[in-house]
Amino acid sequence: MNALMYAYLGDAIYEFYIRKYLLTQGFTKPKDLQKESVKYVSATSQRRLLELLIDDNFLTSEEIDIVTYGRNSNKTSSKSCDIKTYRYATGFECLIGKLYYDNKLSRIEEIMDKVVSY
Repeated sequence: MNALMYAYLGDAIYEFYIRKYLLTQGFTKPKDLQKESVKYVSATSQRRLLELLIDDNFLTSEEIDIVTYGRNSNKTSSKSCDIKTYRYATGFECLIGKLYYDNKLSRIEEIMDKVVSY
């Protein structure tokens, strides 16, 4: 699959994990769930969280290569953020999608545990 297909898959997987996490934290009202989820699933949030993972040396060099592959494959932009932020978010989603596709679910769990700890 190409990077954008991994990102498409990763977007769904990432959002699923965030939604599951928020429900386990006791959020039950749709308004509250939406408000809290934006802290994790917006492009700006994904870029910030990705940069924290990189700064903490949490990702392997192979995972960073996947992020770069996904980041560089996206030539479109978003109205809600700048192109650099959008590309970083795409790279992060690509990583999650690739890990899922490769059945590395325990690594996704590790990354998601770290993400929600920030």
